[in-house]
Amino acid sequence: VFFHNALPFVGFGFLDNAIMIAAGTQIELSIGVVLGISTMAGNLAGYVEALASRLGLSIPDLTPKQADMWQTRLSAHLGKAIGVTIGCILGMFPLLFFGEEEEKLEEK
Repeated sequence: VFFHNALPFVGFGFLDNAIMIAAGTQIELSIGVVLGISTMAGNLAGYVEALASRLGLSIPDLTPKQADMWQTRLSAHLGKAIGVTIGCILGMFPLLFFGEEEEKLEEK
């Protein structure tokens, strides 16, 4: 249950952070202004979960009683929280490429 919930959220956190860091401002200024929406309006998690399912991430075979147990709910929530945290940390890789631009601006 933990891994079933964590893996899609690693992907979500990674994509969300990487896209928002790399292109968030440009998306906001171009598409966001035209459509009147924010970059936060998208639902990337649903697409990542569907992709994980297609790639073979199987749903745990639980009885209704097992699915309703507090331990199962805790495992699911912890999996999502830890997964998105790991994904967001991994998704910060575009920041590695911004160091040179900031140094050039400081020199000016």
